Amino acid sequence: MAAESREALLASTFVSLADTLVVGYDVVDLLQTLVDTCATLLDAAAAGLLLADESGVLEVVASTSERTRLLEILQLRTGLGPCVSCFETGSVVSVDDIREVPPEWVLFHDGALEQGFLSVHAVPLRLRGYTMGALNLFRETTGPLNEHDAAAAQALADVATIGILHERALRQSEQTREQLQRALDSRVVIEQAKGLIAYSTGLDMNGAFAKLRSYARSTGQPVSQVADQIVNRTLSI
Repeated sequence: MAAESREALLASTFVSLADTLVVGYDVVDLLQTLVDTCATLLDAAAAGLLLADESGVLEVVASTSERTRLLEILQLRTGLGPCVSCFETGSVVSVDDIREVPPEWVLFHDGALEQGFLSVHAVPLRLRGYTMGALNLFRETTGPLNEHDAAAAQALADVATIGILHERALRQSEQTREQLQRALDSRVVIEQAKGLIAYSTGLDMNGAFAKLRSYARSTGQPVSQVADQIVNRTLSI
């Protein structure tokens, strides 16, 4: 690929990743674009990406081929390998020759060689000490990834990290707004139920609310659920 074309495509990818900060997007599509770009533009035969869910459990979320996906899954099952180590340490893990990996990585060693890979460069998706995954570049030759490609891979991973965190923050914010709205809506129904209880029993509003809460507790139901039944005339207390 000509240098001009390579740089133009790399710049275009950065723009696409940056767009995730201001428009809606599909996280899976974003990460697939990331690994496809790395395999196309960088000195790598294939690429894969491990991402931790919000409980911290690592999963394979994108890969450029079935052989990289299988190799990533192998590492997740054993908990051993450069990609898992990259996530756990939050540091770049570069294996120049897979044939010389530590003995405890024997399953990764065998699997990688079987798939035709001889070296790997794993880059953390990390922001301010928080690591959420690893971008992994698999190569069919030995030796380190060249300096320019290593820097580009880390930059792409950094932008993707910001995009993912941004999406999670927006989603959590939306959930918070929905929860608040439900609470507000429930409060309206509760006030209506208090009024109906007060009217039918002669209690004041405080007494009506106490009666409502007492019934909800005795039946193991949320106050809002009991209130809704009272307002809809399916329950009388």
